[in-house]
Amino acid sequence: MAGLLLMIGNNIYAIKVLQQFSTQPVYTISTAARLLGVSIPTLRMYENEGLIIPFKKSSHHRLYSELDLERIRCLRKVINGGKMGIESIRRMLALIPCWAIIRCSEIDRKKCEAFNSYERPCWMYNHKNNICSNRDCRECEVYNSFSDCSSLKEKLKELIPPLQ
Repeated sequence: MAGLLLMIGNNIYAIKVLQQFSTQPVYTISTAARLLGVSIPTLRMYENEGLIIPFKKSSHHRLYSELDLERIRCLRKVINGGKMGIESIRRMLALIPCWAIIRCSEIDRKKCEAFNSYERPCWMYNHKNNICSNRDCRECEVYNSFSDCSSLKEKLKELIPPLQ
């Protein structure tokens, strides 16, 4: 079990991150599509919409890990069972307080499109001149903290303290 500290204002919150799925990219896009019961264009659409970040080899072929597959299963549950559209999911992911998770400085927040926008998750932006400039979004704790569908709500509860 891994952990993550989150600072909001003067409060520090400990977040438990369960990593029960392998992050090693091993499945080709066709294998991932078959395992998930979706089409290859569906996986590409999820990527284009910013819902997933598959690993890309130097040949630009996509590979998926077990954690990627779990994230897609979660998305499928929300889309099919929860009747949420992709636009709604993308906007919900855009509300993740990435600046608090990675502890951005005020200067970094001012330069950050993700901090100043509510349209796309932070990993969809081309980060320039801020703390995320040299980060691989696929490896970022913000992206990986919300891969497990069963704990998404619990993690959001930990991130956002209840009103007193």
